[in-house]
Amino acid sequence: MKFVEEVVVEEFLPTFRSMLAEDLRDRGLTQSEVAAALGISQSAVSKYAHGDVARREEFTADERVRELVERVGEGLTEGGMRPVQALVEAEVLIRRLEDGDVLADLHEEAVPELAEYGGDFSIHDPESELRTTERVLASLRRGLRRLENTSGFAALIPNVGSNLVVCTPDAEDLEDVAGVPGRIFDVKGRTTVPSEPEFGVSEHVATVLLAAREAGRDVNAALNVRYDPDIVERLEADGLVTAEFEGEDHVERAVADALAATPDADVLYQTGGYGVEPIVYVLGPGAETVAERVKGPI
Repeated sequence: MKFVEEVVVEEFLPTFRSMLAEDLRDRGLTQSEVAAALGISQSAVSKYAHGDVARREEFTADERVRELVERVGEGLTEGGMRPVQALVEAEVLIRRLEDGDVLADLHEEAVPELAEYGGDFSIHDPESELRTTERVLASLRRGLRRLENTSGFAALIPNVGSNLVVCTPDAEDLEDVAGVPGRIFDVKGRTTVPSEPEFGVSEHVATVLLAAREAGRDVNAALNVRYDPDIVERLEADGLVTAEFEGEDHVERAVADALAATPDADVLYQTGGYGVEPIVYVLGPGAETVAERVKGPI
């Protein structure tokens, strides 16, 4: 009796780790950095680097494996992907390769009787919740880096602080929206992100995003900046559609009314009221797009 997991350990993992270690080394990481990134010993990295570990051609020639190695290598090197997301992405690929694919073929070679069995080997859901949330967080981190590297963005941050938020594809409430705990602030002219993004930490910006989605806008991200008529005009000059909503009204109702009048609005804004700071909300399909859109008013 031999389980498909044994095939993964004996055949896939040595090849995948060897390819990934080589990719990371080619990107300039030291042997110790590669070991830390992959959670393996430096001696193992050395073996991979010197070709002491045999690779299976079935995997080295597979475009899906090669693409994942490149994507994970880039993500781990540049910080856009956490090790847990790399693990999830690798697990998803493994499950796909197990499901009537190359790993299933190797399993049948090891256990010929399986070739006569018509069972279903789809063990894990490729669209798992963990994978979805990690992708949202990765997207948000990329957007935040873009804001941090955008000269002049700090001047757009309102007194209450900014927040860049991204939701899951089927978001229903605030727990499905990721943002920055403590918000983004201007510290001596520098855009400051105080901590790693998390789910369920944004209330107001997340509420506007969810309200826009509920009203029919196909958007997954939002960012708030300070209100100024010039900012709105510059966003319009960049081709974005703007719509004003009543800042003192119930947020969901006010956003719904604004989008009923201007269904394709990319920018929502309110000019303030008693105890309400005027704010502009930039919407978009993803964090990077939203971060790019606010460059216009700078």
